[in-house]
Amino acid sequence: MNILWDFDGTLFDTYPAMVEGFIKLSGQELSRGEVLKWLKIDSKTAFKHFGISENQREEFQRLNSEYSKVSKPFEHLKDALSAAETNIIVTHRDQASTIFLLEKYQLAQYFKEIVAVEEQGFQRKPHCSSYEYVLERHQIDLVVGDRDLDLIPARELKIKTAAFQNQHIEADFHVDSYADFIQVVLKPLKRTGV
Repeated sequence: MNILWDFDGTLFDTYPAMVEGFIKLSGQELSRGEVLKWLKIDSKTAFKHFGISENQREEFQRLNSEYSKVSKPFEHLKDALSAAETNIIVTHRDQASTIFLLEKYQLAQYFKEIVAVEEQGFQRKPHCSSYEYVLERHQIDLVVGDRDLDLIPARELKIKTAAFQNQHIEADFHVDSYADFIQVVLKPLKRTGV
């Protein structure tokens, strides 16, 4: 089983840090719950909703990397990663902060490749260019993400999908805890011949 993973909100609980960075960037008194709601759609939509210029994206990435140094992986993640033959990350996060967090929690060895979308010149998800790049190099059986923009490219490329902690998006599987990942996602997927 070869799995492509999103990073923020899928492998690591980075949303609290992302919200703090976004509020600092905005320079406004914003509701954390409201910011989270918009970031869970995507940062581009959140920028637009709160009137923040796209020119500030680089600063948002910097703040996000800085604030997320205290973020932790979701519980039981190692079990899910161990069950796959190959794990690949496709993320909007920069490669250095991704590697920092993976190494901090002894998870780096589980990943064969990390694709930092913008850093490597790909268009932001939901554009499928970064996924196509991965497919040229690896067979992918499943894409796991917490937002629709993570799964849209997979659906376009006819790859099975799993939504993590988000029952409101279209996916082949929905799972709220990695304690259930093997039972709820991998075993049924293997039964379908993948």
